[in-house]
Amino acid sequence: MALFDLKDKSRYATFSRRAFLLTGGMTGVFAALTARLYQLQIVDGRDFMTAADANRVNQRLIAPARGRILDRFGIELANDRRNYRVLLIPEQVGSVKDSLNALSRVIAITDQQREKALHMIAQNKPFIPVSVIENLSWEDFARVNLHLPYLPGVLPDVGETRDYPFSAALAHVLGYVAAVGPEDKQDDNDMLLDLPGFRIGKRGIEKKFDREVRGQAGIAREEVNAYGRVIRELGREPGVPGKDVYLTIDYQLQKFTHERLGAESAACAVMDVDSGDVLALASTPSFDPNLFNTGINSTQWRALTSDDHTPLMNKVLSGVYPPGSTFKPAVALAAVEAGVAVPGYSVFCSGGVTLGNHEFHCWKRGGHGQVDLHKAIQQSCDVFFYETARRLGIDAIAAAARKLGLGAPTGIEIPGERAGTIPDAEWKEATYGVPWQQGETLVAGIGQGYVLVTPIQLCTLAARIASGKNVSPRIAHNVGDAREPRPTPEPLAFSDDALAAVRSGMSAVANEAGGTAYAWRIPDAGFEMAGKTGTAQVRVITKEERLHGVQKNENLPWNLRDHALFIAFAPTDKPRYACAIVMEHGAVADHPHVQMVRDILLFAQKRDPRRLQTAYPVTTA
Repeated sequence: MALFDLKDKSRYATFSRRAFLLTGGMTGVFAALTARLYQLQIVDGRDFMTAADANRVNQRLIAPARGRILDRFGIELANDRRNYRVLLIPEQVGSVKDSLNALSRVIAITDQQREKALHMIAQNKPFIPVSVIENLSWEDFARVNLHLPYLPGVLPDVGETRDYPFSAALAHVLGYVAAVGPEDKQDDNDMLLDLPGFRIGKRGIEKKFDREVRGQAGIAREEVNAYGRVIRELGREPGVPGKDVYLTIDYQLQKFTHERLGAESAACAVMDVDSGDVLALASTPSFDPNLFNTGINSTQWRALTSDDHTPLMNKVLSGVYPPGSTFKPAVALAAVEAGVAVPGYSVFCSGGVTLGNHEFHCWKRGGHGQVDLHKAIQQSCDVFFYETARRLGIDAIAAAARKLGLGAPTGIEIPGERAGTIPDAEWKEATYGVPWQQGETLVAGIGQGYVLVTPIQLCTLAARIASGKNVSPRIAHNVGDAREPRPTPEPLAFSDDALAAVRSGMSAVANEAGGTAYAWRIPDAGFEMAGKTGTAQVRVITKEERLHGVQKNENLPWNLRDHALFIAFAPTDKPRYACAIVMEHGAVADHPHVQMVRDILLFAQKRDPRRLQTAYPVTTA
């Protein structure tokens, strides 16, 4: 018995140790688990709850409404409109191609739209809706809804898109919006640029004020499952709409100007001579900016880029042309200021002048006879300005031209403006490394040679001569509630006598017999205009051609005809509006460009935008 008791005690002791070790081990494990659970649930619980919510709740950016662009009277020139579109949810169809084929039997789908949709489907998850076609007519949208029971996976949707209700008439002013490109993100970290289908301003006012018009994104909070599929929307914070932009443009005058230019390759600007407000700015032919928003196809793009009338180019700001005789008022002002064109000063015009072994011709083959400043401007005598330019020198001419707004960007609030060229001796030395020649001064005196200007600069020149003020063009008045204060224009740096002499000559151009625009004057009393015609050669006329008779522009191919220019202001007694036009290869006998300006200035005066109630406070400063 004693032996068995010893064995039992030994066995019991061994069991007790094992039980103790096992119990201790389990206790340790449970203690560790308890500590870990405490760490996860109590200490770090808030962090993990936040992380779980982040996985469960997705935040999605919402594009805000883009700000409107309006004219001076509050007419909407650019706004947002409803975009009737059709989306496709790939996971809800057996075959995407079959679904697209079925949809194409209800509405027309182009091959380009089909390929784009297939590409987007391949790039996204199958439950994400993909746009198939946008900007549907209401009839097509209704037809899709009618056949919806037979179109699995098809989702009709109503979104927003940019709209330009007046189409081509304002394309070069407003510009357009288009899809965001990689280059647009280089200096812009706005999260809106990452939104699929988001569009930004690419040209014109849309580009200049894109950040202001764009607005601020809203946020939608959505509950999603582990695969990222949206279960329900939990709430949303609407974005901040973009700011409205008010322009100085008068749409009625803009429309009239655009229609009056027609299909010509031309540029025209109309300004208020006291404030610098641009009332109309037209470049023709134009294009429909809606094409770039809704999607331009390859055929349309080729038609725009291959047209020799360059419809995509804003000729008012980006076109540079020799000013021809429209430059002569600048030379005349310089001559009076420098004491060259003193009272009694005149030049005899026999039809040309010789310098060295080169003859410089007047446009009138037989010459104008004895010519003073008034007659020289009225009849545009080249010989008078050859001789006057020779006496002045190029530096004095260049200085006067720059005071009138030539040779540098005007600062108008539309991107893409070019500076043009007002040459002088220093410029030629820096550009070509050779000295200035006197013959080049003569050529510059009639607005040829190296002299290049833009139509908006010519309009500025006309406005400054008319008002005697150092006005500069502006086209944006208000952005939201903010308006940049504009200082009162300083008096132009020319004497009253010089300005009066040039204005008198410009009035004679259109209102005295023998004036180069007399046949196309404004006959209405109180509405008369003053102006200066101009012709800019685009080809070299040889000696042989001059001997046998220079060919008329009407008999030449379009691209070899001279450019036709005209600057004007009205009314002559108290100027209110200035206008400049350049018609490419338009120098024909009946002067259509002068007739256009005549009609535009008469329309502006009779409408008189100054006297109409604007959508914002107007000052002349």
